[in-house]
Amino acid sequence: MSFTLQGPLLLAGAGRMGGAILSRLLASGLDPRLVLVQDPEPPVEVADLIADACIDLLPFIDELTSPPAVILLAVKPQLTEEVLPGLARLAGPGTLLLSIVAGRRLAGLAVHMPEGAAIVRAMPNTPAAIGRGVTVAVANPGVTPAQQALADELMGAVGDVLWVEDEALLDPVTAVSGSGPAYVFLLAECLAEAGRAAGLDAELAEQLARATVAGSAALLEQSDLSAASLRQNVTSPGGTTAAALEVLGGPEGLQKLMTAAVAAATKRGRELAK
Repeated sequence: MSFTLQGPLLLAGAGRMGGAILSRLLASGLDPRLVLVQDPEPPVEVADLIADACIDLLPFIDELTSPPAVILLAVKPQLTEEVLPGLARLAGPGTLLLSIVAGRRLAGLAVHMPEGAAIVRAMPNTPAAIGRGVTVAVANPGVTPAQQALADELMGAVGDVLWVEDEALLDPVTAVSGSGPAYVFLLAECLAEAGRAAGLDAELAEQLARATVAGSAALLEQSDLSAASLRQNVTSPGGTTAAALEVLGGPEGLQKLMTAAVAAATKRGRELAK
């Protein structure tokens, strides 16, 4: 993959997600000579990645010989107001701020940036670490078509990229795809525990649950059928799967729980947003 960077990429925050994005960008062909990293103490594995790629790692960056093409903001939400003003002083007229900070809205980010700054807010999820993530992004009016294409290229290194025009949609997006991996992992936990309760030993139940969730996800991805059709194909009338789905599909079953869970996550996202 080629990246149309017209200057350096400054990664601010090399934690778990920032490091995952950097790793995928480098694996996709991004020239490490174009990358600078600002982080006072990245995790050991990310620090090793940065060192191996001979990328400059600095606790703070006060000046650059040329403005960055992109500032990729990947700090913890509570550090945004502390870090962003210093980064804004490094920005030039063509700098794109690409933020993956949860709960920080375009308007809140713009407060710290030069007037008219180009800002994209993106929400990836944790499968980004293996290039299987999905990112939903929204751009402010200052973003040019070329800058939006660049943001799409960069986030495309970690998986699919979808764009919305209404920033308010990022709260339910976060509730579905951002938090969604945790729901899937919980399903695997519960399935393994149910297997143990039915008499399987712990190791076998864990193996079956992991393989079933992973294999089903792969089938869903590769099939042209809907999730509902795939479910119906597994379900024989009067069979064992049908008996289980009568429980999961009941009035107090999985759909009601999932709807309530996503609503709760959406509500909390709106409460935390700035």
